[in-house]
Amino acid sequence: MIDNPRSPRVRAVAKLAKRTAREETGYFLVEGPQAVAEAFACRPELAIDLFITRSALDRGDFGAAAAGVDVELVTDAVLEAMADTVTPQGVVAVFAHLDQTVDSMLDRQPKLLAILDEIRDPGNAGTIIRAADATGADGVVLTGRHVDVYNPKVVRSTTGSVFHVPIAQNAALEATIAGVREAGIRVVAADIKGDPLPEVRELLPEPTAWLFGNEAHGLSDEALELADRVVRLPIYGRAESLNLATAASVCLYESAFAQRA
Repeated sequence: MIDNPRSPRVRAVAKLAKRTAREETGYFLVEGPQAVAEAFACRPELAIDLFITRSALDRGDFGAAAAGVDVELVTDAVLEAMADTVTPQGVVAVFAHLDQTVDSMLDRQPKLLAILDEIRDPGNAGTIIRAADATGADGVVLTGRHVDVYNPKVVRSTTGSVFHVPIAQNAALEATIAGVREAGIRVVAADIKGDPLPEVRELLPEPTAWLFGNEAHGLSDEALELADRVVRLPIYGRAESLNLATAASVCLYESAFAQRA
Protein backbone atom coordinates (compact mmCIF):
# COMPACT_ATOMS: atom_id res chain seq x y z
CA MET A 1 0.00 0.00 0.00
CA ILE A 2 1.16 3.52 -0.80
CA ASP A 3 0.82 5.58 2.39
CA ASN A 4 3.17 8.52 1.95
CA PRO A 5 1.45 11.54 0.31
CA ARG A 6 4.86 13.10 -0.37
CA SER A 7 6.45 10.16 -2.15
CA PRO A 8 7.89 10.79 -5.64
CA ARG A 9 5.28 8.54 -7.24
CA VAL A 10 2.40 10.38 -5.62
CA ARG A 11 3.87 13.73 -6.62
CA ALA A 12 4.31 12.55 -10.20
CA VAL A 13 0.63 11.65 -10.40
CA ALA A 14 -0.45 14.90 -8.77
CA LYS A 15 1.60 16.88 -11.31
CA LEU A 16 -0.72 15.65 -14.06
CA ALA A 17 -3.15 18.34 -12.93
CA LYS A 18 -0.73 20.71 -14.73
CA ARG A 19 -0.74 21.05 -18.51
CA THR A 20 3.04 21.02 -18.77
CA ALA A 21 3.26 17.64 -17.02
CA ARG A 22 0.51 16.21 -19.20
CA GLU A 23 2.26 17.36 -22.36
CA GLU A 24 5.63 16.01 -21.21
CA THR A 25 4.31 12.58 -20.24
CA GLY A 26 1.35 12.09 -22.57
CA TYR A 27 -0.73 11.05 -19.54
CA PHE A 28 -3.77 12.52 -17.79
CA LEU A 29 -5.90 11.98 -14.69
CA VAL A 30 -9.28 10.26 -14.58
CA GLU A 31 -11.06 10.69 -11.26
CA GLY A 32 -14.15 9.16 -9.71
CA PRO A 33 -15.90 5.79 -10.11
CA GLN A 34 -18.07 6.65 -13.12
CA ALA A 35 -15.33 8.23 -15.23
CA VAL A 36 -12.83 5.49 -14.37
CA ALA A 37 -15.35 2.77 -15.22
CA GLU A 38 -16.03 4.42 -18.60
CA ALA A 39 -12.31 4.77 -19.27
CA PHE A 40 -11.60 1.08 -18.68
CA ALA A 41 -14.73 0.01 -20.55
CA CYS A 42 -13.95 2.09 -23.65
CA ARG A 43 -10.16 2.40 -23.87
CA PRO A 44 -8.52 -0.18 -21.58
CA GLU A 45 -5.44 -0.28 -23.82
CA LEU A 46 -4.62 3.30 -22.77
CA ALA A 47 -4.68 2.58 -19.02
CA ILE A 48 -1.42 3.17 -17.16
CA ASP A 49 -2.21 3.06 -13.43
CA LEU A 50 -5.14 2.63 -11.06
CA PHE A 51 -4.96 3.97 -7.51
CA ILE A 52 -7.77 3.07 -5.15
CA THR A 53 -8.61 3.14 -1.45
CA ARG A 54 -9.52 -0.07 0.35
CA SER A 55 -13.14 1.03 0.83
CA ALA A 56 -13.52 1.89 -2.86
CA LEU A 57 -12.05 -1.45 -3.88
CA ASP A 58 -15.19 -3.09 -2.46
CA ARG A 59 -16.88 -1.91 -5.69
CA GLY A 60 -14.37 -3.82 -7.83
CA ASP A 61 -11.26 -2.98 -9.80
CA PHE A 62 -13.13 -1.24 -12.68
CA GLY A 63 -11.65 -3.67 -15.20
CA ALA A 64 -8.03 -2.93 -14.31
CA ALA A 65 -7.03 -6.59 -13.95
CA ALA A 66 -8.58 -7.48 -17.30
CA ALA A 67 -6.59 -4.63 -18.87
CA GLY A 68 -3.37 -5.90 -17.32
CA VAL A 69 -3.05 -2.90 -15.02
CA ASP A 70 -1.89 -3.36 -11.44
CA VAL A 71 -4.29 -2.12 -8.76
CA GLU A 72 -2.40 0.08 -6.29
CA LEU A 73 -3.97 0.39 -2.85
CA VAL A 74 -3.52 3.85 -1.32
CA THR A 75 -4.60 5.63 1.82
CA ASP A 76 -7.23 8.36 1.78
CA ALA A 77 -4.49 10.95 2.36
CA VAL A 78 -2.53 9.72 -0.65
CA LEU A 79 -5.58 9.77 -2.89
CA GLU A 80 -6.37 13.32 -1.79
CA ALA A 81 -2.81 14.33 -2.66
CA MET A 82 -3.11 12.78 -6.13
CA ALA A 83 -6.57 14.00 -7.07
CA ASP A 84 -7.50 17.40 -8.45
CA THR A 85 -10.90 17.32 -6.72
CA VAL A 86 -11.36 18.47 -3.14
CA THR A 87 -13.36 15.37 -2.22
CA PRO A 88 -12.17 12.45 -4.40
CA GLN A 89 -14.35 9.34 -4.40
CA GLY A 90 -11.72 6.76 -3.67
CA VAL A 91 -10.28 6.12 -7.12
CA VAL A 92 -7.86 7.85 -9.50
CA ALA A 93 -6.57 6.41 -12.76
CA VAL A 94 -3.83 7.52 -15.14
CA PHE A 95 -4.49 7.11 -18.87
CA ALA A 96 -2.51 7.90 -21.99
CA HIS A 97 -3.75 10.62 -24.33
CA LEU A 98 -6.18 9.55 -27.05
CA ASP A 99 -5.86 12.42 -29.50
CA GLN A 100 -7.20 12.03 -33.00
CA THR A 101 -6.70 14.15 -36.10
CA VAL A 102 -9.22 16.08 -38.15
CA ASP A 103 -8.26 13.98 -41.18
CA SER A 104 -9.05 10.75 -39.34
CA MET A 105 -12.49 12.12 -38.45
CA LEU A 106 -13.19 13.15 -42.03
CA ASP A 107 -12.11 9.74 -43.32
CA ARG A 108 -15.12 8.29 -41.48
CA GLN A 109 -17.53 10.51 -43.45
CA PRO A 110 -19.04 12.32 -40.46
CA LYS A 111 -22.51 13.82 -40.50
CA LEU A 112 -22.22 16.01 -37.41
CA LEU A 113 -19.17 17.76 -35.96
CA ALA A 114 -18.54 20.45 -33.35
CA ILE A 115 -15.68 22.90 -33.89
CA LEU A 116 -14.75 24.88 -30.77
CA ASP A 117 -12.64 27.94 -31.53
CA GLU A 118 -10.75 29.64 -28.69
CA ILE A 119 -12.81 27.89 -25.99
CA ARG A 120 -11.11 28.62 -22.66
CA ASP A 121 -13.52 27.50 -19.93
CA PRO A 122 -13.04 23.87 -18.81
CA GLY A 123 -16.68 23.45 -17.80
CA ASN A 124 -17.95 24.70 -21.15
CA ALA A 125 -15.56 22.52 -23.13
CA GLY A 126 -16.44 19.42 -21.12
CA THR A 127 -20.17 20.04 -21.31
CA ILE A 128 -20.06 20.55 -25.09
CA ILE A 129 -18.08 17.31 -25.49
CA ARG A 130 -20.73 15.58 -23.40
CA ALA A 131 -23.50 17.10 -25.53
CA ALA A 132 -21.70 16.04 -28.70
CA ASP A 133 -21.58 12.50 -27.36
CA ALA A 134 -25.26 12.57 -26.37
CA THR A 135 -26.34 13.81 -29.81
CA GLY A 136 -24.32 11.20 -31.65
CA ALA A 137 -21.85 13.68 -33.12
CA ASP A 138 -18.93 12.16 -34.98
CA GLY A 139 -16.23 14.34 -33.49
CA VAL A 140 -15.16 17.50 -31.68
CA VAL A 141 -12.33 19.74 -32.91
CA LEU A 142 -10.64 22.37 -30.74
CA THR A 143 -8.91 25.20 -32.59
CA GLY A 144 -6.96 28.30 -31.64
CA ARG A 145 -5.81 28.96 -28.08
CA HIS A 146 -8.07 26.62 -26.18
CA VAL A 147 -8.32 24.82 -22.86
CA ASP A 148 -6.55 21.46 -22.79
CA VAL A 149 -9.10 18.67 -23.21
CA TYR A 150 -7.13 16.66 -20.61
CA ASN A 151 -7.52 19.35 -17.97
CA PRO A 152 -9.04 17.48 -14.98
CA LYS A 153 -12.01 19.85 -14.91
CA VAL A 154 -12.73 19.17 -18.59
CA VAL A 155 -12.45 15.42 -18.09
CA ARG A 156 -14.81 15.53 -15.10
CA SER A 157 -17.31 17.70 -16.99
CA THR A 158 -17.53 15.13 -19.78
CA THR A 159 -18.49 12.39 -17.26
CA GLY A 160 -16.82 9.80 -19.47
CA SER A 161 -17.74 11.23 -22.87
CA VAL A 162 -14.09 12.12 -23.51
CA PHE A 163 -13.66 8.37 -24.13
CA HIS A 164 -16.70 8.05 -26.41
CA VAL A 165 -16.40 10.79 -29.03
CA PRO A 166 -13.32 11.44 -31.21
CA ILE A 167 -11.54 14.67 -30.22
CA ALA A 168 -8.85 16.59 -32.10
CA GLN A 169 -6.86 19.32 -30.37
CA ASN A 170 -4.59 22.16 -31.49
CA ALA A 171 -6.07 22.29 -34.98
CA ALA A 172 -5.85 25.35 -37.22
CA LEU A 173 -9.30 26.82 -37.81
CA GLU A 174 -8.87 27.77 -41.46
CA ALA A 175 -7.36 24.40 -42.41
CA THR A 176 -10.03 22.55 -40.45
CA ILE A 177 -12.87 24.35 -42.17
CA ALA A 178 -11.24 23.86 -45.57
CA GLY A 179 -11.02 20.12 -44.93
CA VAL A 180 -14.57 19.95 -43.62
CA ARG A 181 -15.93 21.80 -46.63
CA GLU A 182 -13.93 19.61 -49.02
CA ALA A 183 -15.58 16.60 -47.37
CA GLY A 184 -18.98 17.98 -48.36
CA ILE A 185 -19.95 19.21 -44.90
CA ARG A 186 -21.67 22.57 -44.43
CA VAL A 187 -20.12 24.85 -41.79
CA VAL A 188 -22.73 26.64 -39.67
CA ALA A 189 -21.49 29.25 -37.20
CA ALA A 190 -23.47 30.06 -34.08
CA ASP A 191 -23.37 33.82 -33.50
CA ILE A 192 -25.68 36.61 -32.38
CA LYS A 193 -25.22 38.24 -35.81
CA GLY A 194 -26.83 35.34 -37.65
CA ASP A 195 -30.30 34.41 -38.87
CA PRO A 196 -32.72 32.84 -36.36
CA LEU A 197 -32.22 29.08 -36.20
CA PRO A 198 -35.89 28.24 -36.94
CA GLU A 199 -35.52 29.95 -40.32
CA VAL A 200 -32.70 27.65 -41.45
CA ARG A 201 -33.91 24.29 -40.15
CA GLU A 202 -34.23 22.99 -43.71
CA LEU A 203 -30.41 22.93 -43.91
CA LEU A 204 -29.86 20.79 -40.83
CA PRO A 205 -30.59 17.30 -42.22
CA GLU A 206 -27.43 17.64 -44.31
CA PRO A 207 -23.94 16.90 -42.92
CA THR A 208 -23.10 19.83 -40.66
CA ALA A 209 -20.13 21.15 -38.71
CA TRP A 210 -21.23 23.61 -36.03
CA LEU A 211 -18.71 26.35 -35.25
CA PHE A 212 -18.76 27.81 -31.73
CA GLY A 213 -16.63 30.68 -30.45
CA ASN A 214 -15.05 32.01 -27.29
CA GLU A 215 -17.26 32.40 -24.21
CA ALA A 216 -16.59 36.11 -23.80
CA HIS A 217 -15.91 37.35 -27.34
CA GLY A 218 -17.70 34.87 -29.59
CA LEU A 219 -16.36 34.24 -33.07
CA SER A 220 -14.06 36.71 -34.81
CA ASP A 221 -15.12 38.36 -38.06
CA GLU A 222 -12.50 36.25 -39.81
CA ALA A 223 -13.97 33.05 -38.40
CA LEU A 224 -17.49 34.08 -39.37
CA GLU A 225 -16.36 34.68 -42.94
CA LEU A 226 -15.19 31.08 -43.13
CA ALA A 227 -18.66 29.73 -42.36
CA ASP A 228 -21.27 28.85 -44.98
CA ARG A 229 -24.08 30.15 -42.79
CA VAL A 230 -24.36 32.09 -39.53
CA VAL A 231 -27.32 31.45 -37.24
CA ARG A 232 -28.44 32.50 -33.78
CA LEU A 233 -30.75 31.12 -31.16
CA PRO A 234 -33.64 33.55 -30.69
CA ILE A 235 -34.34 34.75 -27.14
CA TYR A 236 -38.09 34.66 -26.51
CA GLY A 237 -37.93 35.53 -22.85
CA ARG A 238 -36.04 38.20 -20.91
CA ALA A 239 -32.67 36.42 -20.63
CA GLU A 240 -29.77 38.55 -21.83
CA SER A 241 -28.11 35.56 -23.51
CA LEU A 242 -27.47 31.83 -23.24
CA ASN A 243 -24.44 30.14 -21.77
CA LEU A 244 -22.15 28.83 -24.53
CA ALA A 245 -22.52 25.19 -23.53
CA THR A 246 -26.32 25.51 -23.38
CA ALA A 247 -26.49 27.14 -26.81
CA ALA A 248 -24.14 24.55 -28.30
CA SER A 249 -26.25 21.73 -26.86
CA VAL A 250 -29.40 23.16 -28.45
CA CYS A 251 -27.71 23.54 -31.84
CA LEU A 252 -26.28 20.02 -31.79
CA TYR A 253 -29.62 18.54 -30.79
CA GLU A 254 -31.40 20.46 -33.57
CA SER A 255 -29.06 18.82 -36.07
CA ALA A 256 -29.46 15.41 -34.44
CA PHE A 257 -33.28 15.68 -34.61
CA ALA A 258 -33.18 16.81 -38.25
CA GLN A 259 -30.74 14.11 -39.34
CA ARG A 260 -32.82 11.39 -37.72
CA ALA A 261 -36.24 12.63 -38.82
